[in-house]
Parts: sequence; structure tokens; C-alpha cells
Amino acid sequence: KMGRNMKNVLVVSFGFLLLFTAYGGLQSLQSSLNASEGMGVASLSVIYASIILSSMFLPPILIKNLGCKLTIVASMACYVAYSVGNFYPGWATLITTSVILGLGGSPLWSAKCTYLTISGNLQAEKDNKRGPDVVNQYFGIFFLIFQSSAVWGNLMSSLIFGQDTGIAEIPEEDLKFCGAGSCEYTGEAVGNSTRPSDTLVNTLLGSYIGVGVLAIIFVAVFLDNLDRDAAREFRDNRDPFWTVFLATFKHLSDKRQLLLIPLTMYSGFEQGFLAGDYTKYYVTCALGIHFVGFVMICFGATNSLCSYAFGKLAQYTGRAALFGLAAVSNFSCIIALLLWKPHPDQLAVFFVFPALWGMADAVWQTQTNALYGVLFHEHKEAAFANYRLWESVGFVIAFAYSNLICLDIKLYVLIGVLVVSMALYGLVEYKEYKNPTVREDNVSKKMFRQLITVNADVQYCIDHI
Repeated sequence: KMGRNMKNVLVVSFGFLLLFTAYGGLQSLQSSLNASEGMGVASLSVIYASIILSSMFLPPILIKNLGCKLTIVASMACYVAYSVGNFYPGWATLITTSVILGLGGSPLWSAKCTYLTISGNLQAEKDNKRGPDVVNQYFGIFFLIFQSSAVWGNLMSSLIFGQDTGIAEIPEEDLKFCGAGSCEYTGEAVGNSTRPSDTLVNTLLGSYIGVGVLAIIFVAVFLDNLDRDAAREFRDNRDPFWTVFLATFKHLSDKRQLLLIPLTMYSGFEQGFLAGDYTKYYVTCALGIHFVGFVMICFGATNSLCSYAFGKLAQYTGRAALFGLAAVSNFSCIIALLLWKPHPDQLAVFFVFPALWGMADAVWQTQTNALYGVLFHEHKEAAFANYRLWESVGFVIAFAYSNLICLDIKLYVLIGVLVVSMALYGLVEYKEYKNPTVREDNVSKKMFRQLITVNADVQYCIDHI
């Protein structure tokens, strides 16, 4: 017989699966679907900027006053609003709904973290087990279910757009605008790179909205409201906003944190490049927008598998070797992307790049997270607040300059940031080798990879586990 707490974990997990099936698929399409004047990537930049702002003050206020369940439901509605905004794409609608989504993003993940932690502690008390063990188990179940959302959202977009009767062979003369050799491609060329018919776009957006609304109803109906004694006590124990806010910036006095800023920002840069530029200038330009979903599925699947594998492998190889593997993989991909002229005849190559990128991203997520956990275990909340802050800054910059500079310049910027990141990371490892920090067990916390990717209130979760 399933217990009440396990039932709640499954409700939260499948609610998030439904919600991010819609949002994840829509995010991958923004640079191609709303290519006009760069509205799509501009909206993504606004989302991450809003998440930075909301994470500073909204989560404790909303959770304390609304409780976890109502915060989750209200924040989910913010995500659905973004899908609605895409029905009428324009600067006013997209930017407004992007701000709404960003403001709801951090409270959503903070409330989810709080809820799972409370559920785990309640179950541990009932079964006479250690709280952290049960909470870890619950987070593992959550991410096992949640991580597949990237597959379903992108699969929906590819299957629906694949029905476009207007798909045609792209003339050879149009392919010269694809890849890093030209600044002229706008996403509005002829052939496969045109926006699908309004009927298909509206079908996809309607499906995404339907799935998002289903997530809200599912959570609202089936999730128990734990916000009575346990939740209220849990929330009241949280440090005041100004204490956390000041601690975040005070933490920058640690030289190791300063040295890790470029590496943390690079995580945002590289994810932003794949979602905003690779999908537009390579996939959509040479194959068509209906291939974007399949390519991003390849990225997501490789990312998830490697995250699990590297979490196990790190104890044998050490994190430095994995960072080296990721750096070489990304560097090789960037050089190849600078030289490669994408052509539909080379279909397999379009999937090789996201597969290698997913492998590297798995390292950036799991091992940078582990590095923060080891180096700053006495100040985890401030450290992971910095992680979220600087990675989000990387996202914002990557999406903000997406329409302002040529693709080859973006690739050179990626190389520059990568080289600087690895040089300073090497300095951190050297300092750590000379003066080792007392280490904790299980600091890799691979289950939090997706939390960081979506800029959740990670430090809050980890601090209570």
C-alpha cells in the first residue's frame, strides 16, 4: 500500500513532468519560432533575468504566506502564461509573459524543494529512519520522473511540425547562410527554415497549454496541503531575506569563489548557445524547424545518461579529469562548428554535436555542483546562491547578445570564456591540492543537475538535505 508521503512525491513529480514537457519544448524552439527581430532569444534572456530577481526575495515571501501547495499551483500558472503569450508573438506579449514566468520560476522550485524535504522528514519520523536518507530518496524519484520531460516536449514539437505540407528541399544557394560563415541568416529564408503554418504552430501551443493546465489541475486536486504545523515551523526557521542576500555577496570575499565565477558563467553560456544558436543557425537553417525537437532529445538523453554515469565515475577518476574531458569535448565541437558548413545530406552530424554537448554539459552541471559542495560546505546557502546568480548571468548574456553579433564571434567568445574558466579552475584545484578542504560524503549530488539548469533555488534545497 502506497503511503501518503510517497503519493505526494509522485503527484509533484508528474505535475512537474507535465509542466516542463510544455515549457522545455517551447524553450528549444524560441530562436527559430520567434526569429523575427530576435524576439525569441530576447524573451529567454528576460526570463533568466527575472529569475535572478525573483530568487532574491519572492520564494520566502510566497511560501510563508501561501504555503507550498498554493505557491506551486500559482507558479505553474506563470509558466502557462508564457505559452499563451506565444499565441500572439510580439514584443509586448512575449516580454510581459517572460517576466511573469521568471517571477514564478524561483518560487516554484523553492516550494517544490521545501515540500519534498518536509515529506521526507515526515516519512523518516514515521519509519524511524534518518531524515536525509529519505529526502535523498524522494529527490531521486522526482528527478527520475522529471528528467524525461525534455524528451516528451521536444517529441511533441517535432511530430506536430513534421506534418507541415510546406516542407521542401532547401535550395543549395540558401544553405550558404547556415553555419558560422555568414551573418545574413535571419530564420526567415525560404524552404524548411520558414515558420510552420499558423495552424500547426497554434496546434502545438494549444497542446502545450493543455498539458500545462493539466499539470495545475493535477497538483491542485491530488496534492495534500502540508502547510500546517510542520511546514510553518520549517519555513519560520529560514534566515531572513537580508541575511541571505548579504551573505551571497559577502561570500565573494572568498578568492576561490571569485576564481570560479567564469566557470559558473560558462555553464550558462554553453547551454544558451545550444538552445539559442545551434538550433537556429544549424538545425532550423539546414534541416527545418521540425528537426529541432529530435536534436534536443538527443542532447537531453545524452545529458541524463552521462550525469548518472559521471556521478558514479567521479569517485574513480576525480573531478579534474572529467572537467578536462568536458573542456576538450566543447573545444573540439566549437572548432568543428566554426569550420563545418551544415548540409541536409550529413544528417547524422547534426546529432553528433548535441550528443557531445550533452556529455560535456553533464560534467559542467554535476561536477561544478560537487566542487561548490566540497569547497564551501560550511557556507552552502551563500555558495549555491552565487552558483545560481552567475550561471543565470551567463544565460542572460548569451541570449541577450544572440542577435547582436555574428555566429563566428559567439563561438570565439565561447572559446575565450572556456579557456579562462579552465585556467582559473586549475588555479582553484592547485590551491585545493596545497591546502585541502575537509570533505563531505556524497557531495556530487547528481540529482540536483536539473535544479541548477533551470536556476532553481538550489542552495535552499541542498542546505536542508
